[in-house]
Amino acid sequence: MTATTHILASGPGWHVTDVICTAGAGDRPFEEAHQDFCVAAVTSGTFRYRAQQGTAMLAPGALLLGNPGTCYECGHEHGGGDRCLSFHFGPSYMERVVAGVPGARKLAFATPRLPPLPVLAPLLAEAEAARETADMDAFEELSLRMAGAAATIATGATHVRRAPSRRDQKRVAEAVRRIELDADGPVSLSALADETATSPYHFLRIFRQVAGMTPYQFLLKTRLHRAAVRLQMSDDAVSAIAFGAGFNDLSTFNRRFRRVMGETPGKYRARRGAMGLRVS
Repeated sequence: MTATTHILASGPGWHVTDVICTAGAGDRPFEEAHQDFCVAAVTSGTFRYRAQQGTAMLAPGALLLGNPGTCYECGHEHGGGDRCLSFHFGPSYMERVVAGVPGARKLAFATPRLPPLPVLAPLLAEAEAARETADMDAFEELSLRMAGAAATIATGATHVRRAPSRRDQKRVAEAVRRIELDADGPVSLSALADETATSPYHFLRIFRQVAGMTPYQFLLKTRLHRAAVRLQMSDDAVSAIAFGAGFNDLSTFNRRFRRVMGETPGKYRARRGAMGLRVS
């Protein structure tokens, strides 16, 4: 076996895998069939990809595109090994995404890959960072954004940025209040979209327009803010504050807190206390 696959996250109609291939120039091309829609971000290495849509060389930053029920072949005659973040979507999931992309009409990918485009760079960087930091909660949003980006670019849809309507603004306001109320528990993108009677992709798009960040980013901001306040105002253990704010484990909380606040929770608490800002 020259390839190992590890499932990172999954949900209704989608899942994400980390695929590491060690095949080299002397190995036979790998032949398989796509079971569903596939959008795989190449994070290292190069390989040749041949599918029904054509043949292409895949390099870091490129997106491999696959349609359900079609065969494909991967070869490494020009170099050994690669690694991909492979996003998989069921037909009904992808159909809802395409329906929410202005100007998109075709469901099937007509090209085998998207090259390393500048417009994709921020999204791919977020996805790779989520994999490296084991931020599995981020993949629900990342999967939806990846499907939407691939559908928009690969189908040639024209991105029309319209100002959010008053109804959309109301929907986002309701979602923001819901996140604030339930920030210490699980809050899923699909549940928020259902409550606003919109598709997940449309909801994600209007939320980013209105709030200036994604729902998951807003959730993290809310949790970290509340944790920072408790660090200043109480002597509770850092672990108790982390779990109380909605984080599932202490290491994840410490990592995210340091990334946003610039220091560990313990140093933040000690420095704020030394400045006389804590209240006993």
